[in-house]
Amino acid sequence: MELWGLLSWILLLFLAAAVIGFLLFCGYIHYTHLKYDHIPGPPRDSFFFGHSLKMLNVMKKNQLVHDLLLGWVETYGPVVRLNSFHNVTILTVSPESVKEVLLSPKYLRDWYYEKLFSLFGVRFMGKGLLSNRNHEQWHKQRRIMDPAFSRTYLMGLMGTFNEKAELMMEKVEEKADGKSHVAMHTLLSRTTLDVISKVAFGMELNTLENDDTPFPRAISLVLKALVEMFDPFIRLSWTKRAFVKEVQEGVKLLRKTGKECIERRKKAMQDGDEIPMDILSQILKGAAVDGCCDTEDLMDNFITFFIAGHETTANQLSFTVLELARNPDILEKVQAEVDEVIGERRDIEFDDLGKLQYLNQILKETLRLYPTAPGTSRALEEDYVIDGYKIPPKVTLMFNSYIMGRMERFYPDPLVFNPDRFHPDAPKPYFSYFPFSLGPRSCIGQVFSQMEAKVVMAKLLQRFQFELVEGQNLRVMDSGTLRPMDGVICRLRPRIKSGKAK
Repeated sequence: MELWGLLSWILLLFLAAAVIGFLLFCGYIHYTHLKYDHIPGPPRDSFFFGHSLKMLNVMKKNQLVHDLLLGWVETYGPVVRLNSFHNVTILTVSPESVKEVLLSPKYLRDWYYEKLFSLFGVRFMGKGLLSNRNHEQWHKQRRIMDPAFSRTYLMGLMGTFNEKAELMMEKVEEKADGKSHVAMHTLLSRTTLDVISKVAFGMELNTLENDDTPFPRAISLVLKALVEMFDPFIRLSWTKRAFVKEVQEGVKLLRKTGKECIERRKKAMQDGDEIPMDILSQILKGAAVDGCCDTEDLMDNFITFFIAGHETTANQLSFTVLELARNPDILEKVQAEVDEVIGERRDIEFDDLGKLQYLNQILKETLRLYPTAPGTSRALEEDYVIDGYKIPPKVTLMFNSYIMGRMERFYPDPLVFNPDRFHPDAPKPYFSYFPFSLGPRSCIGQVFSQMEAKVVMAKLLQRFQFELVEGQNLRVMDSGTLRPMDGVICRLRPRIKSGKAK
């Protein structure tokens, strides 16, 4: 009896502690509400979940949460409060805030980037260049990586850009009969994956030639998981167990590939072999400078560049094809430019890229409407005022290029695809256009990406006409990056007779 009495008391104490803890948590959430409720925002759907349930429901319906946020901005103004449990995020479309916060190194990336350390318990990007919040550690990594993105090195990549783009043109030519349905996103994604694999890590994946390669699927799963991980119940869901397992295996495959690649390069360096000045060499150089050879740390940046280095470019190119197919007048104009600059030459030279001005405008306009990485966020550690609203610290500031790019306030007729917005003589957007972010933590690979995009797009425009297959879904899907939902299914036909390559 005494034992049962003791156990009863322990159980009562445990329940009392749980109730007290729950009440304290409720009190803290209520305190947070009071602290930030002066900031405009939509009504909360739940005391605990705030606005997160509505956003999760939108995602589960394969709708774009950024469109929901755009609607809230248009309803509640340029500063919008978003609640989830005790966390508060402030979404702002104030250009002055974009300028001040993103250009300053004192505003660190927020807690979201820490979630990139692992996916479903398996180390993912770890402490890599994208996910590292510590500014000093990040700055050291960035300084080491910079030579791999210098103008001199990038000019030397034109051969690989041409080579892999030519392989894609051969694949397109096989199906360019005016009848076959071609999934352009699949072709473009495999092309950019082959490019980044070779120029960054010296690997020949040949995914364009090998339909059985597991890498494209592994990357798609990992990117989808970056959206799904915001569901706090995903790992408890029976229906998602297979997906979680596949993602874990996909991450392991990518890291295993990275480990093998790193070990091969280390051996080549030890044997005194000539090695390229690519991203992998810079990763290993950084390890030598720091006196650190932890393979896990080295693989973090392998994964970061392997994934980020191809998906965003493939998505941008897919959206470009989509918009050109919908705008035949723009297509005709850019093809005329390509004819004038490139002619029938198969090898595009570095100097040609600067002459493709209208194509450059098209690529920029594509990123205005479809920024493949739609936004970024920063941690606010001190009081801050936006458009007259005082924002207390310990919150996340969210900046969204997708939302700002579709607002009438910044772009007249924002849903109209108009490359002339980026004509050299047109007024430049005032801190409302940042598809590669801005400031010290802007994307290190943006010049690389746009060079590659120009080469691939110029070759496609030079040799083919394309039209959209009827009945496909043309909506935007968030799968870690923004991509066309049905993959831009086209019919293609040769534009010019293939002559002797010059």
